[in-house]
Amino acid sequence: MSGLGTTAELDRAIVLALDDRPLDQAALTAVLAAAASGTGSAQDNEAFNRLLAGARSVRRRNFNKDLHLCAIVNAKSGGCTEDCAFCAQSGRHTTASPRHGFLDPEQIGLAAASACARGATRFGIVASGLALSDADFDLLLQSVRLVREAGLKADASVGLLGPDRLAWLVDAGLSGLHHNLETARSFFPQICTTHSYDEDVEAVRLALSAGLFVCSGGIFGLGESWAQRAELGQTLLELGVHSVPVNFLMPIKGTPLENRPVLSRPEALGILALLRLMLPHANLRVCGGRATVFGPAGGAGQRELFNSGMSGLMIGDYLTLPGSVAEDDLALARELGFNPSTGATAGPASGAADGSSSGSSTGSASGSATGSSTGNTPGKGR
Repeated sequence: MSGLGTTAELDRAIVLALDDRPLDQAALTAVLAAAASGTGSAQDNEAFNRLLAGARSVRRRNFNKDLHLCAIVNAKSGGCTEDCAFCAQSGRHTTASPRHGFLDPEQIGLAAASACARGATRFGIVASGLALSDADFDLLLQSVRLVREAGLKADASVGLLGPDRLAWLVDAGLSGLHHNLETARSFFPQICTTHSYDEDVEAVRLALSAGLFVCSGGIFGLGESWAQRAELGQTLLELGVHSVPVNFLMPIKGTPLENRPVLSRPEALGILALLRLMLPHANLRVCGGRATVFGPAGGAGQRELFNSGMSGLMIGDYLTLPGSVAEDDLALARELGFNPSTGATAGPASGAADGSSSGSSTGSASGSATGSSTGNTPGKGR
């Protein structure tokens, strides 16, 4: 396809997203080419900048200047049975990740109150492991009630949940469930071998069927291709997920991905633009790896991020790694004219996993506002 033809297809893709219509193959091909060109030649950069501008337009159309914030608490850390290659909490990897049993619900309630004071509207309770024991599940029910009493919407990232447990959580006041798919189906066997992709997809479907607000996304920078990034976006579109945590790998010593390079800033911006055009109405929440890729709060990189296609942030600490100071993020948001959301439409706590992506359960118990689990992504409870 000629440069002129590629530009026309890219412009058409942006129009499709603005009209809330799915991208066809030609439009998606043009978006992928532009997204991947961020570190290319000056001519390529013209397409890249055109893509970023289009993503900003779609975000403004659907979210205006609203910025949705959420927080997490690392309710149960380490010793996970799963072998997710990015995750510091896996019992199969030797890392410095903290290990502790399920926190006292009163402690979780205090963390929720702290997050509320910092501007969060949702609070995610994240627990490592593929499934909670009966005793830990009882503690989770108590914790959900206390988060609601603190004035926040209660969300959970606790691995796989069947219909009965989902019903009990809804009765206790749970508002949302976080369960990340982590990556594309075609790449998942390279990242996890101890459970199937279908189990994760089914967990998302069950939560949606239970009427919960579902937050599901992934971790980027694991070694996946651009086509696989689009594959994950298509799966989320077909599932009907409206809150998508976007995590960027933070390579953690002791995990199989410890030597993976950190994504460049242009590549991360290209990922956000791709997802924004594929999922125009989804709340794209940037979680794990934000500071690793975009630098400290208030810096040039964070300003670029705020001016991208994203519409939400996890503020505060991640599951096993420290995050940015919530007050610094809020100050920058207000300086740039954003409205940190306190409304009921805000999505659930995004997940970040210890590899820095989205949707795992290895985060920090500090009551931050949009979290990562293993330093990388909270959202699966593993």
